[in-house]
Amino acid sequence: MKSFVTRLVSGIILVLVALFTIVKGGEILFAMVLILSLVGLYEFYRVFKVHNRLPGIMGYLATLGYYALMYFRLVEGYVPLALGFIVLLMFAFVFTYPRYNVEQVMSVFFGLFYVVVMLSYIYHTRMLPDGAFIVWLIFIASWGSDTGAYCIGMLFGKHKMTPELSPKKSVEGAIGGVVFAVLIGTAYAWIAQYGLGYTDRTKVILAVICGLGSVLSQLGDLAASAIKRNKDIKDFGDIIPGHGGVLDRFDSVIITAPIIYYLAFFFGKMTGLM
Repeated sequence: MKSFVTRLVSGIILVLVALFTIVKGGEILFAMVLILSLVGLYEFYRVFKVHNRLPGIMGYLATLGYYALMYFRLVEGYVPLALGFIVLLMFAFVFTYPRYNVEQVMSVFFGLFYVVVMLSYIYHTRMLPDGAFIVWLIFIASWGSDTGAYCIGMLFGKHKMTPELSPKKSVEGAIGGVVFAVLIGTAYAWIAQYGLGYTDRTKVILAVICGLGSVLSQLGDLAASAIKRNKDIKDFGDIIPGHGGVLDRFDSVIITAPIIYYLAFFFGKMTGLM
């Protein structure tokens, strides 16, 4: 009972913080996503034992560099940053050999993209035209899908989806998660239509975006589970009471955010939504 209350209270606080920062947008959201990225990266690097070592420090510095490019809208600097980062990592790997193994070096490079770049799409999506509305689809498709999958799985789940990786997840729950995300997305679009002037066609597109986002959010959740099982850990961290770490709470958001961004951008260009 105590753990449930802790999880509930911290969940409510998390939602309130998300509401405040996302509604405000701008520099407040930018700073929050940067903090989440750094904490999430620290949790990821800690799994591979590079969180307080040279490669990990290089990863944190690359994160600050990436966010500086974002802040000043220097998109053309993303590829040079990635190339420079991997070259410097190779220098560190070679000239400190055999202090770090190849898995550690690869995890540092992978972590920058898996955690930092993908989480940054919360901010990128918020900055789209109508981004104040579109950004919530990320959380509908991820957290809404999680809720639907859990409820339907508990009630009707019989067929295991990935028994060795996540024994409690069922095919029925996965389908329920997609349906739940589509329904919430449709309701959200219907409620918001009057202020934004969305047509029925647009509402259908937004529902489809939520459905596709739900599928990929569940993939993100399973991918995080695979990393934890592979490294024999229960949670990435404990910064959020009752929920674990940033990566434990945002594992589905990580993959959903860039997908929602590009789907919204693509359909927006097709329909004049943006």
